[in-house]
Amino acid sequence: MTLKGKTAIVTGAAGVAALAAVRVLLEDGAQVGLVDADALRLDSLIRFLRGTTVAVPCDSADPGAVRQAFAQIEKVLGPVDILVNVSDVASSSRLESTDPGEWRRVLAAHADSAFNWVYAVMPGMKKRAWGRIVNVLPPGAKNGGADVGPAYAAAAGALAWLTFALAREASAGGVTVNAISPGPIEGSNAIEPLNESQRRQLLAQVPLGRFCKPEEFAHAVRFLVSPQAGFITGEIVDVNGGTVMD
Repeated sequence: MTLKGKTAIVTGAAGVAALAAVRVLLEDGAQVGLVDADALRLDSLIRFLRGTTVAVPCDSADPGAVRQAFAQIEKVLGPVDILVNVSDVASSSRLESTDPGEWRRVLAAHADSAFNWVYAVMPGMKKRAWGRIVNVLPPGAKNGGADVGPAYAAAAGALAWLTFALAREASAGGVTVNAISPGPIEGSNAIEPLNESQRRQLLAQVPLGRFCKPEEFAHAVRFLVSPQAGFITGEIVDVNGGTVMD
């Protein structure tokens, strides 16, 4: 119960990875605001969670919607101490088939959404001199976009550098900002649409020979938001089965 008395927001909470993070935060004693654009799925999921929660449908790429959702969560749960930015929007389109709409959609789902939520929570965290922010990168941040399209890779790079900039800016205020770069996660939108041949091809690139379990991803979140991780900031933690080694 190391997070007893803390309030967390998890975005993209209807996705399998984010939902696993919600569960470990609740297990550790935090109150959790679940945010996702899919209101129906949020409503169905929250009934099965044990702990203090509130579900707020929100398009996180919309700054105005984020401001309203943030105010609603703080009204119910109190000041926010932890933010976990997750998006399950995937893209594998190559340049020739990436139209401007897809480019904008993927960048907005990852980089814009994370910025909007950090913009909302950071002032309060600095004021209270304690906060944890974890940005979850789409694939492609460290491998030049291998096996993903340019939009996905660009979103990963933008979010990685946003993490570094925020970590430096927030450090004097007692707030840590880190990122997780996961490999393919079982049940995620990066895996589910693939056919068997595509899955085998993707799996062949993972040295550990399997996909990441949502619970394994969630344990990385659990560590980075814990009091024990207070001297770690500006880091990208790889949870990828050895796909990228550095």
